[in-house]
Amino acid sequence: MTFEFLKTAVETILANKQQSVNERLLSLCELLETNIEYYNWVGFYFRNGDKEELILGPYVGAPTDHTLIPFGKGICGQVAVSNKNFVVPDVSAQDNYIACSITVKAEIVVPIFVNGKNIGQIDIDSNTLNPFTKDDERFLEFVCLQVSEIL
Repeated sequence: MTFEFLKTAVETILANKQQSVNERLLSLCELLETNIEYYNWVGFYFRNGDKEELILGPYVGAPTDHTLIPFGKGICGQVAVSNKNFVVPDVSAQDNYIACSITVKAEIVVPIFVNGKNIGQIDIDSNTLNPFTKDDERFLEFVCLQVSEIL
């Protein structure tokens, strides 16, 4: 399934006001994990109120113990501070990586902005080494922009 086709599905899921925001985000995670072969864990982290930490939101994939992540720690924590996308082709080469599973080989994290403020992010883990391209990054930026409109 192409990213262009998935964009329409993303918009359809997020427009469904019959579901709560969390239900729509979970459906979005399921869509991405099911349709993109190398997306093996898909989830959202959001700023935990005024605290300098992220709290786990809806996700699909293996269970994780990382339900709270301090700003600056791991890839997600670094994105919370930098406000920039972070693509990790090989997690074993990262010093500040929080291992969720021994099967994870790569990660991409893209921030979500509401009114110019970084309020969360989408986090994708892959069991494939170096799978993410600029197309993934642009697509996930689109996803985050769409998500920002329902938050």
